[in-house]
Amino acid sequence: MDHPIELSGNFMEPRNDHFHSGIDIRTEGQEGLPVKAVADGWVSRVKISPWGYGKAVYIDHPDGHTSVYGHLQQLKGPVAKACLDAQYRAQEFSIDHVPDKGAIPVKQGEVIALSGNTGGSGGPHLHFELRRTSDQHALDPEALGIEVPDQVKPEMIGVRMYPLTDTSRIGPYPGKALGFPTEGADGRYHLKGGAIPLAYGTIGLALHTLDRYDRPSAKCGVRRIELFVDDVPAITIRFDELDFNTTRYCNAHMDHALYKDRRMEYHRCYKQPNDKLRIYGEEKAQGRIVLTPGTQHQVRFRATDANGNMSELEFALQGATAAEAATWTPTQPDGALFRYDTENVLKEDGVSLTLPAFTLYDDTYVRYARKPAPVGAYAPLHMLHDALTPLHTNGTLRIQAPTLPEHLRAKALIVRLDATARPSAVGASSYGDGAVSAQVRSFGSYTVLVDTVPPVITNVDLRSGMAGRSRFTLKVADNLSSVDKWRATIDGQWVLMEYEPKSKSLTHTFDDRSKGTGTRTFELEVTDERGNVARFKQAFDQ
Repeated sequence: MDHPIELSGNFMEPRNDHFHSGIDIRTEGQEGLPVKAVADGWVSRVKISPWGYGKAVYIDHPDGHTSVYGHLQQLKGPVAKACLDAQYRAQEFSIDHVPDKGAIPVKQGEVIALSGNTGGSGGPHLHFELRRTSDQHALDPEALGIEVPDQVKPEMIGVRMYPLTDTSRIGPYPGKALGFPTEGADGRYHLKGGAIPLAYGTIGLALHTLDRYDRPSAKCGVRRIELFVDDVPAITIRFDELDFNTTRYCNAHMDHALYKDRRMEYHRCYKQPNDKLRIYGEEKAQGRIVLTPGTQHQVRFRATDANGNMSELEFALQGATAAEAATWTPTQPDGALFRYDTENVLKEDGVSLTLPAFTLYDDTYVRYARKPAPVGAYAPLHMLHDALTPLHTNGTLRIQAPTLPEHLRAKALIVRLDATARPSAVGASSYGDGAVSAQVRSFGSYTVLVDTVPPVITNVDLRSGMAGRSRFTLKVADNLSSVDKWRATIDGQWVLMEYEPKSKSLTHTFDDRSKGTGTRTFELEVTDERGNVARFKQAFDQ
């Protein structure tokens, strides 16, 4: 881009259910800024979706790398024409188009798009990635020549302990803290007040650390974490390369509950049993610390950012005796024990949840509770464990709905209620043998509702006279199961409507296929996930 690079996110910083795969370049709160090809190459992919990267362009380069540009407002030049052609051929807004190799060449510095806020973006910016073309693994753009001013050393904020065996115990944290807070600055940290943590047996540690850049930036991720115990390397964690097939194991690496609930970025400096990330070094201990009763061990953390700035945290860790550990208030497990490496089934009256093997990251005690059916629901509220405990793969949830009338079975769906009792559909549901089933990827509170209400279409600015106007927009909203598909025509011919879920809008920009003169007829049909249909029709002069 033309302006100096400032980041709102960096490579492999933790995000919800994944590591960030590139850098987020600020666009000063604006959309429509020129986005240029980073090097010579050819467009290898154009992916358009209401979700994820929104409008995204992929460019392959002769040196074996692929650059990716996401959340774009609009495409420019030959790539824009190729994209529009593909959308009209498919008669779909969402496409994943792969041009022939070399069919759309680009030169370094050529404007390929304008920056935007499409897809899963939380605000205007450019998402930029560099990948190795051969396996599509994302690499750190800063390690490949993208320069971002940075002399700021990583922050080291807190330390937590975790028992790793049935007989291990950890001592209390100070006061109501969720870990041992640190103090210090300029790369030198220690535990606040000179605290000496106490633990018994074999434990693991987690470090709350983050990084920032010189110019104003949001909190970002570090590039390497090292743990030493008594000057012996215990584990090294490197955030150098991202495999999209394993990025969800971010939930195993982070303390997921604290990240989701408190936005605390505690990196586990040990591996949970079902953690398949290839970010860990080959140290024999793999972060497992075997404490000697009555002995102090010296612990040192080192965190390094993408530009080599380094911080260290040092403290003593006391191995408690069995007698000391016996005085700590025990934590009694509650629920049924689910082993991480076997299939598990939670089955209670009216509900069952089947989790395939390796859905959990570690053995977990899973709880169940029930409340009366919410207003309008056809089943009790089944409270399945704790929403802060992550699941790696889908489980099959089946809820009995014996009072569901036959004429409503096709409209029934499983919903998840959040802390404010607001329902959200979990995806495609099906009815059979007196129950509604769906695939779910999180614990939580579930019940059965029906959706018989069509989407609502509201005209924003389609006027009877459209001469001289380049586009028009309609709002579309659904009460429960969400918009699933839409089809628009002008004078009976399919036209492209771009869907933006953040604003719940469908927009048509007149193009070579939709321009015309005289009195014309626009028709729109919108269908939600349960098959309810809404229609809109209006004539206009052009």
